[in-house]
Amino acid sequence: MPNIELLEQPFVHFPNPKSFTRAECACKPDRHFAILSTQRSGSGWFETLLNSHINISSNGEIFSVKPWRTNSTTIVETLDKLYNLDFLPSASKWIINQGLMQHHEEITEYFKNRAVFVIFFLRRNLWRRMVSLLANSYDLNAELLNGTHKSHVHSLKEAEILASYKPTIHATMLIGNLRQVEEMVSTVGLDSTIGDSKPDLQVACESTQQSRHLAVVPVNTLF
Repeated sequence: MPNIELLEQPFVHFPNPKSFTRAECACKPDRHFAILSTQRSGSGWFETLLNSHINISSNGEIFSVKPWRTNSTTIVETLDKLYNLDFLPSASKWIINQGLMQHHEEITEYFKNRAVFVIFFLRRNLWRRMVSLLANSYDLNAELLNGTHKSHVHSLKEAEILASYKPTIHATMLIGNLRQVEEMVSTVGLDSTIGDSKPDLQVACESTQQSRHLAVVPVNTLF
């Protein structure tokens, strides 16, 4: 391995994609990572921040395609294609209810064997996350933005339009719903008690918004 320290060698890879040739880039190493998160946590914005770095490329919610997460076999096959660059970027954002919770043992083993750097991105304010979920569900039918639905907005004006909706919260179910999400998040995060399934890095949406730049993420630990 050219110019790669001995301690770093287990974490670098030289993909050989079937869909194209890397040609002169074949000798350039690649490091695998995955962003785990929950819906409406700001993970899309976080992924945009990471992709602004010249050496980072992430593929979005790859397991939003249901056939790719049918069972542990299809998940592993999809990950193999992803990290072999047959999906081009060598990383993805993975919403944890898209097959990850159901097959966490197999996925944890895969990540360990392939030295995948796991980032868990969470939103600590579960109340705001719930409001965002309700607003997003409402807009699926209301289509407030010129007759279209957008899961993610890209301007202050669009954000203000969507924020004009004030959802109704069922008080009797509120505490139970928040606890359910809290338990799910703790299963995946640094407080996890499930074997060796702890992420390599945990980042909170609120911390990232306060910093407003990539310094909150130790990029040099990824590449």
